[in-house]
This record gives sequence, structure tokens and C-alpha cells, in this order.
Amino acid sequence: MQDLGLKRLHDEFGLTAKEYPTTRQFGSSLKDRARDIMAAFADSENKAVIASIGGEDQIQLIKHLDPKIFTKNPKPFFGYSDNTHLHNFLWTHGIRSYYGGSIMTEFAFQSSMNDITIRSLRHALFESGEFEVEVSGEFNDIGLDWANQENLGRQRQFEANEGLVWDGSANASGILWGGCVESLIAQVSAQKYLPADDTLTGTVLYIETAEDIPDHWIVQYLLTGFGERGWLDRFQAILVGRPKAWEFDKQLTAEQKAVYKEQQRKVIFETIRSYNTTIPIVQNLDFGHTAPQIIVPSGNLARIDSHNHKVYFSY
Repeated sequence: MQDLGLKRLHDEFGLTAKEYPTTRQFGSSLKDRARDIMAAFADSENKAVIASIGGEDQIQLIKHLDPKIFTKNPKPFFGYSDNTHLHNFLWTHGIRSYYGGSIMTEFAFQSSMNDITIRSLRHALFESGEFEVEVSGEFNDIGLDWANQENLGRQRQFEANEGLVWDGSANASGILWGGCVESLIAQVSAQKYLPADDTLTGTVLYIETAEDIPDHWIVQYLLTGFGERGWLDRFQAILVGRPKAWEFDKQLTAEQKAVYKEQQRKVIFETIRSYNTTIPIVQNLDFGHTAPQIIVPSGNLARIDSHNHKVYFSY
């Protein structure tokens, strides 16, 4: 998958990859991985840094990073899921980043990359300005086994997308901050790498859940914590990625998937509205653990046009 992703990076986008030692070393230490991340940012020849995949321990890695290396060498960073921790580390140091676009998932998507994903990556990599966020007509939820090489050329199963789920009539805009729900819970619990309260005033929160398909109370607890901090009065809008509702160890039926997604939407809506009755809430966006995937420009501007039910990102 890594090799396919790097080939697509070159063939589709004209970019040449430079890999660092821990990229293909399973079980590398936190310090060694941190060393590679800092080396990637410090190298003046690198124009962007792209994660191969996510994980589950990046919050333990951040303490090994020297902030000066990043502030002296700011670069676009791509990745999502557990990479939420690095995104928010960069955010607190004034460095913009891009939530999405990992090598082994989006670039190495079986059969071919999705057109919406390609266009969104092009915006982030090469373009600037405001772009309307695309909404897919269909999406993929059911995966193919990466370990089976024969699957690399197979087309995944797609299903009809029901579109954006909108609540609230106010227009809004603000700088994007957020990430993966499970990672944000770890950050809030550790009280590390979080923005100061006042820096979140006027921002737009973006959140999505990972492939472990968490129970709804987990999302509820995170948002309740935000509400008790007063953050739900600071956010100008809340954007929610379509929840992953199928995984190899949780192979939900179509009916079960529909119930899961509807219950998560209800929990998100009810929890936010118990603290803030007016801000727009837009759910079922194509970011996070889904395909196609739009790239969220963390630290850049989002504009929510509730009158016309459109969302715009600035890259």
C-alpha cells in the first residue's frame, strides 16, 4: 500500500517522496519517530510532510518534539485520525495544516483515487483561495483487506450518499480547529496541546469518529466537556464528518449502519443544543474516515452559508 500511494503521489500530483527511517519500521520508538518528523520539517527541500497512516499513541510522541524546529520551518502537514495530535500541536504554534490525505489510505485507495479526493488534495497542495466543499453523490464504507495484494486493483463497494444534514439558519465563518473525536478525548484528558480558551473564540469546530465505530456516549462526553469549558459558545459553527459505520471486526448490516449514523447525529445535535441553540451544525460531510475524502484546512478559514446550505474552505 505504501508503494502504491507513493506512486500515485508522483503520477497524479507530480511529487517525489522522501521517506524517513521509521516510515517502514514497525514498532519504532516514540523518540525515533519524533526525530524523523523534525527532520522532515527541518529539510528545506521538503515542500510538505505527509503521514503514511494514523495510529494510537501520537499523544505520547508530541513531548519529544522541539517547537522551534516547526516555527522556523513551517510546512503543510497532511494526515488524520491519530495525527490529530500533531495537527493541534502545529495549530497552537500558528502553523496551518491539512486534515486528511494519508499515503496508505487516500493515495493508495484500491482501484483508483476518487475524483473528489484528488480535487481536494490539489486545492491543498497547489492552490489558494476559497473553494466550495464538494458533497459526494456516493461514498464507500466497506473496506477491502489491505493484506491481499489482489485487492489493489479491485473496486470498493459504494452506496448512495444522503447529503448534508443541516441544523441552524445562521451564516458563520471562522478558523478551523478540531480533529478525530477519540484523539481529542485523549488531549482533553491530558490537558496538553489544547488551544487557550480565548484563541478558540470565533473558530469553527470540525470533528469525526474513527474506524473503531465508538459508542455514542463517547461523542456525547467530548461535546459535554467542550460545553462545560464554555467552548460551545466560542465556536461559530460545528462541522461533522460522516461516521465510519463498518469495519472488519464490526461488519454492520445496511440497516444497522443507518441506525448507528442516525443515533450519532441525534446525540451530537442534542448535546450541542443543550449549550448553544443557534450555531449552525452541519453533519455528514466527506472528511475523516470515509471515501471520498475532502481535505480540511486546519487553521484556515471556513465559511458556512446556511441560507444556501453550502460550506466553503479557504486553502
